This record gives sequence, structure tokens and C-alpha cells, in this order.
Amino acid sequence: MSFALYMIGFIIFLGGVIWGAVVAGVPQLYIGIGALIILGIGIFSAVSRTRSKDPS
Repeated sequence: MSFALYMIGFIIFLGGVIWGAVVAGVPQLYIGIGALIILGIGIFSAVSRTRSKDPS
């Protein structure tokens, strides 16, 4: 459940960044590339923060 909440918050953050880039006049190709990179970083960080620790 916390993974889903983390990702929802991250998607809202990413939407704000994309909106700001569109308003600033950044080309769509760069927005798409940046969005994919930021989304990948978000997934990696969500998994690492919500993963349970191994008992060993």
C-alpha cells in the first residue's frame, strides 16, 4: 500500500514538472525524455524505500 501512495505522489510531482516545462516552452521531445528518466528514478526510489528488509 505504501508503494502505491509513494507512486501516486510521485506521479503528481511529475505532472507538475511536466506542466511547468510546457509553460516554459521546452520542446516536447525533451519533456518526454526527461519524464521517462524521472519516472524511472521514482520507481527505483519507491521500491528501495518500501521494500522490506531481509531477516538474515
